[in-house]
Amino acid sequence: MAGGEIVFFLNSLVGGGAERIMVTLANHLVKRGCSVSIALIFPVHTLLKELNPEVQVVDLHASRVLVGGMRFAQYLRRRKPDAVLSTVTRINGWAVMAHRLARSRARLVLREATTPTVVLKQLATRKERLDYEIIRYLYPLADAIVVPSRGVRHDVLQIAPHLHSQVKVIYNPVIDTQLPLKSLEPVDHPWFAGARLPIVLAVGRLIKDKGFDVLIRAFARVREATEAYLVILGEGEERPILEHLIDQLGLREWVWMPGFEPNPFKYMRRASVFVLSSRREGLPNALIEAMACGCPVVSTNCPSGPEEILDGGKYGELVPVDDVDALAQAILRVLRDGGKKASDEWLQQFTVDCAGDQYAKLLLG
Repeated sequence: MAGGEIVFFLNSLVGGGAERIMVTLANHLVKRGCSVSIALIFPVHTLLKELNPEVQVVDLHASRVLVGGMRFAQYLRRRKPDAVLSTVTRINGWAVMAHRLARSRARLVLREATTPTVVLKQLATRKERLDYEIIRYLYPLADAIVVPSRGVRHDVLQIAPHLHSQVKVIYNPVIDTQLPLKSLEPVDHPWFAGARLPIVLAVGRLIKDKGFDVLIRAFARVREATEAYLVILGEGEERPILEHLIDQLGLREWVWMPGFEPNPFKYMRRASVFVLSSRREGLPNALIEAMACGCPVVSTNCPSGPEEILDGGKYGELVPVDDVDALAQAILRVLRDGGKKASDEWLQQFTVDCAGDQYAKLLLG
């Protein structure tokens, strides 16, 4: 794979899941001998410290996405890379148009991160609904579309069935060699020290899609049957709503929400059960990370990803979305019985090396 030049096209390096995946891929491809640059529409560098210094960051300094797309076309015309990779629906649309405007011969690969029909049903404005048209009419102009799960592939094909041969499933590059080492770092909190009560752990942005309101209600029912703590790592717009719910249910001394945590793995290693309560996902990285840390898991069977990650329930509990009682009962079963563990062989498909090599082959042949 050495010798190829690859350009990533992103909105920014803000600390979101899609951007973090692209940083991981860029680092992997550089280690494999590729020349990698990342063109950013907006100069937000939150994840810059995680990027290999050999990856060149190109700030397009655009005032809006349209301007960024035009400047990216100029960059492609000047740079003439071997391959282009972008992610997120609207940025993918501009990647296609820039590629055409530049008359680039680069192989163009788009990454669709989540289930678009579920997302687009929630959108109200005509401008937002244009994402349907991007998938239907611009995605076919790419050489390939990568999706992180079979569920997302099925969803994309609901919008554009003519993309059948172009849509490829590559699981996210989640597990790297640093994850086990980070999981061994100490946790400075009394709940995790010495003889303690069971700890229920969740990780994610505090937004409605993550279903933390359902988890908190389920935890209240768990507390009726046994003593336990709940820890939710993450920050977001739903914090005031969730804190009000915690107070309503009288759980203040049993729930801890410390905010964003750069190393959730040390908590995953020490938790009694990890819970994913999401209403929708693309491929939930946190669920894979918890399994890699040896933590038993409970997950909603949301669209999409958990059913594939858990092999239909073989490696963890699967419950219906928004079902408080089912979630509580699954948590209690794991606390009582110890839960199920995934083998190293099963988790191999979610490693950085496995996913990164698949991307390299798709981008460079």
